[in-house]
Amino acid sequence: MKIVPIIIILFVFAGCYSFTGSSVPVHLKTIAIPLFDDQSGSGEPGLREKLTNKLIEKFRQDNSLEIADRTNADCALEGTILSMIDQPQVVTAGETVSKRRLTISVKVIFQDMKLKKKVWEKQFSEWSDYQLGGDITERDSSINAANDKLSDDILLDTVSGW
Repeated sequence: MKIVPIIIILFVFAGCYSFTGSSVPVHLKTIAIPLFDDQSGSGEPGLREKLTNKLIEKFRQDNSLEIADRTNADCALEGTILSMIDQPQVVTAGETVSKRRLTISVKVIFQDMKLKKKVWEKQFSEWSDYQLGGDITERDSSINAANDKLSDDILLDTVSGW
């Protein structure tokens, strides 16, 4: 019968736990996500469009902030692609590269347009590996995977931690 007091204590302490810091402030209902700038020098066609569109898709799926144009939005995410590095990851016998790692780094600024203040400015970096010897879709899939991870990271930092 010693287990009953332990269970009661657990319920009491569980009731005291708060989930504050996990949602967007009530005055923020809409977000603008203008096309990211590409200063990577990679020459990758459509890189900024792919990342921006993936980020917009993530916010729509999350449904915590509605996408709006910049003139009507309560907050905004502005981003710059700083680099896209594509380097050898696995080198086999005879110095043949069999796998490459693609890393994309971005700088993002989150602004509260209602209060006219910068909430945060952060750099994010994500990567994805791809096999050589396949067709061009292997590399494209790697870019998409890195963009997907970046979008998740940016979304999480935007809608949590309040």
